[in-house]
Formats: sequence, structure tokens, C-alpha cells
Amino acid sequence: MSNIKISPSILSGDFANLSTSVISAEKWGADYIHCDVMDGVFVPNITFGMPMVKALRKYAKIPFDVHLMIVNPEKFVDEFIESGADIITFHPDVCADVQGTLDRIRAKGVKAGIVLNPDVGSSIAAKYIDSVDIILLMGVYPGFGGQKFIESVYDKIEDVHRIIGDRNIELEIDGGVTEDNIDEMIKRGINVVVGGSSVYKAADPSATIRRLRG
Repeated sequence: MSNIKISPSILSGDFANLSTSVISAEKWGADYIHCDVMDGVFVPNITFGMPMVKALRKYAKIPFDVHLMIVNPEKFVDEFIESGADIITFHPDVCADVQGTLDRIRAKGVKAGIVLNPDVGSSIAAKYIDSVDIILLMGVYPGFGGQKFIESVYDKIEDVHRIIGDRNIELEIDGGVTEDNIDEMIKRGINVVVGGSSVYKAADPSATIRRLRG
């Protein structure tokens, strides 16, 4: 059985009926529900926040994988935890206290991680490698779904995979994932895959999730 986990992004679901998008993802065989939280400042888009996570939490038993694309995430992590987040990742380049925020998340029994945009170096991962449970690599510049994968990120996957070594840390990819490039991503070290439009716009989402497992 594959050890690859699939985390469909509800950003690509039906915003008029997100509860159904969450329920469907679990039925299709997803491992996580990926929640893209955008503030319109760090990224040029606005999505949803703590109330939406809390409202949707009751519709699925699988973990909520909450990606904070917001400035000063340290101000909001406690509320996201209270709202039902099981995993919280954030961008260290806009956090005033990266180490303290990671420690605070993990102290509450929630998995914590950092997110690296395509132009952020792998050395950041090395700096916090003993304080994270997951590292999320962006395959596109965040803000909008449906973008094409930036191929230079392949090398970053390998770099971060080497930094992780034998530690029990998940390596996640988000952005531009398709059935055509997933094998290469997994080959280089990815074990958690965020599928947005590739899952929610598929003719057979269950089959797509099986295919994305490699």
C-alpha cells in the first residue's frame, strides 16, 4: 500500500457548498483536508478564516491541514487550533517569532510546519528541521489555484528531502500537481500531495486520488 497522503484543497471546491466539498473529499479517499487561508496581504487573494474552519470541522473525521498564507501568523494560531486545525503550516518569512510559534503549536498537540515559496531557499528548512512535523513546498507562487508547476522546485524537493534525512517529518507539495508530474515529485521525496483543481475538477475524483498516490 502506498504511504503517499492526499490532501485535497477546498479552495478548488464549491464555495457555495463547502460542507459537501469536505464530505466528498473524505469519501473519495483523501487523507487530509487542505485549508488555504489567505489574507489579501501576503498573497493577492482572500479566502476564509477561523470561523469557516470551525464550521467545516464537523463534516469530516480526517485531519484538517491548515496552510496560513497570512502575515503575522503567530497572532492567529491559537484560534485556528481551537477551531479544529490538526496541522498548521505557515510562512516563516512573515512570522515575527518562527521558533516560538512552532513550539506553541506543537505544545498543544497539533502538528506544525513551515512553508517555502519557490523563491525561498532550502536553508530555512535546515534551520528549523528539529522543530517541525511537516514541511510544505509551494510548486507555484500562492494566491490562486490552477497554476502551472515551477520546474525548478524539483531540485528543492530533493534538497529538503536530504535535509529531513531519517527524521519523521512529512514533505508536502502544493501547487501545479497533476497526474503527469506526480511520479517525479514522489521520486524526489514528496509524501503528502495537495490536489486542488486536479481533484475537484476531475471526472472521477476517487480515481484521481488513487493515481496521485503514485
